[in-house]
Amino acid sequence: MGWSFKIGTIAGTALRVHITFALLLVWIWMTHYRIGGTQAAWGGIAFIIAVFVCVVLHEFGHIAVARYFGIKTPDITLLPIGGVARLERMPEVPHQELLIAIAGPLVNVAIAALIILAIGASAGIEQMADVEDPGGGFLARLAGVNIFLVLFNMIPAFPMDGGRVLRAALASRFTWSRATQIAATIGQGLAFVFGFVGLLYNPLLIFIGIFVYLAATAEAQNAQIRELSSRVLISDVMVTKFVELERSASIDEAIEMLLATTQREFPVTDSAGRFEGLLTRDDMIRALKDKGPDTPVASAMRTDIPRIHHRKSLEDSLRLMQQGNVPAIAVVDGADHLIGLLTHETIGEMMMVRAAVADGFRFGRLRRSKSL
Repeated sequence: MGWSFKIGTIAGTALRVHITFALLLVWIWMTHYRIGGTQAAWGGIAFIIAVFVCVVLHEFGHIAVARYFGIKTPDITLLPIGGVARLERMPEVPHQELLIAIAGPLVNVAIAALIILAIGASAGIEQMADVEDPGGGFLARLAGVNIFLVLFNMIPAFPMDGGRVLRAALASRFTWSRATQIAATIGQGLAFVFGFVGLLYNPLLIFIGIFVYLAATAEAQNAQIRELSSRVLISDVMVTKFVELERSASIDEAIEMLLATTQREFPVTDSAGRFEGLLTRDDMIRALKDKGPDTPVASAMRTDIPRIHHRKSLEDSLRLMQQGNVPAIAVVDGADHLIGLLTHETIGEMMMVRAAVADGFRFGRLRRSKSL
């Protein structure tokens, strides 16, 4: 995710923090400082960090169950409103998504239960409910936050876990795409409710409503692309006109091609036209800075770029892109000769065109049926 930086790795999953999280810490410090001075300010920082430790544990609940089903999680990004775990692929079976979705809230249930057992009778409902009061008990407020996280995340709206539970339930009766569309529409409706309530009571709900609406819209679009991609061959959308670089070419020559064309990714091939790697604009800049313009492109190119046969479905290429987090995929023939490239931009443009054509066809068919 953009505007985020890595702070560490836990069990093979990178932990990233969005820049807006730092703004949240500043706001918490200033708010508590006005209430109770320096001690209260640092107490507020400690509390918000403890909350986000619970959020990370929540995300690792999802990760643990996802790994059980063979789905890896490259990274987690912490945002001011929670955490986002990026799965390398979506679960294929509804009951898998259901179990992955509920695993996170169950972790918060366990944390709240352990805290309540630890502090016993001193954990009053009033203390747990008033989580914004810095004068309340630290652990009691932390238990209250975990209870809130369970209730909030089980709201049936994307991107909350409740939205994924709803989609999993709907997918047992409808197609995956249709189930996603229904769940996304419900999420968008709830986003408007958040915004309206936020205007009357708490402006923070407006921000949450905007986030929920955008996330629900993106989920619906991804489902539509996934449905269309299963019916489209790679050869239908791949780029066939592009400049190739030879292994012996220098970074200086590559930069000349970058300036002379609109390409951002350049495939590197051997003398027989077999794909060997990919040189991106960022790779060029890095090599130019570190090694100089005479550096051969073979020493700066990426060699982790997947290859895929041109007769495969586009859905297969999307899965490879998501799993490898790569900028492009090399399309080859049976002899491993490079015949095309797939990039994120190309796929997005082609799928938007195909979706528009499909929508136009359905609209035209509807008009014809009404005229009969």
